[in-house]
Amino acid sequence: MKLKRALPLFIMMLPGLIYLLINNYLPMFGLIIAFKDINFAKGILASDWIGFKNFEYLFSTRDAFVITRNTILYNSGFIILNTVLAIAVAIMLNEIKNKLAKGFYQSVILMPFLISMVIVSYLGYAFLSEDTGYLNHTILPLLGLDEVSWYSEAKYWPYILTFINMWKGIGFLCVIYLAAIIGIDQEFYEAATLDGANKWKQIIHITIPSIMPVIIMMTLLAIGRIFYSDFGLFYQVPMNSGAIYDTTNVIDTYVYRGLIQLGDIGMSAAAGLYQSVVGFILVLVSNYLVRRKSKDNALF
Repeated sequence: MKLKRALPLFIMMLPGLIYLLINNYLPMFGLIIAFKDINFAKGILASDWIGFKNFEYLFSTRDAFVITRNTILYNSGFIILNTVLAIAVAIMLNEIKNKLAKGFYQSVILMPFLISMVIVSYLGYAFLSEDTGYLNHTILPLLGLDEVSWYSEAKYWPYILTFINMWKGIGFLCVIYLAAIIGIDQEFYEAATLDGANKWKQIIHITIPSIMPVIIMMTLLAIGRIFYSDFGLFYQVPMNSGAIYDTTNVIDTYVYRGLIQLGDIGMSAAAGLYQSVVGFILVLVSNYLVRRKSKDNALF
């Protein structure tokens, strides 16, 4: 009887399950490429097994350290900064009482998220170009500074990429946190006001604790993809400039270049498998720590 009542829900779920199977599980057959010396004449299955030699080649070079360092540091910084700023913006938007103004500001903040990274890369080029860039030909001369060859100086790109990621990604997170804030019972705020709590105390003791489950969920999802980077951000925005690979090369771009430019399918597959396994482990560890923390808090 229960199955019969739930049948419409299972039917609604079916398209999503089919998509998940085709897009996420069937491609896992390709994991064997990481352990083979691919010979297209023989085919994938008939190609020779070489064990972990593709991984040995990957980790015997400095590239493994660079791409791992960049991927983890960038994504860790993105998670922290984007979460803090998105919550702050969501709280400020919630304080706007004019519905028309709130809708306008919300749309403006969300707009960059909807822009293609290719377009963002050319917007960045319009600012950073050495020959015609707005910074080199307008801003820096006003400040009495020399022109900068942005696409040749690796030291500037951690700040550039972080700023672009924040500008583009905060809007989406802000909408999620704003929806969570709107769902908080207003009686809590009314009671706090009667007790003499100012806005800051209301934010600290009511708003943040109330949306903490959403913050944890979004953070866990982000940690699960900490070994996956925005390919467009790290490939398109720096214009694939080789001079700045030390600060722009991440696992995704390394796999792409290994496959397209070097044609090394086995090594690219090994890097992709390494990326997936470590990301999976990070999800399990972070989920365990959150659950343990929740149980400890429940005891008190």
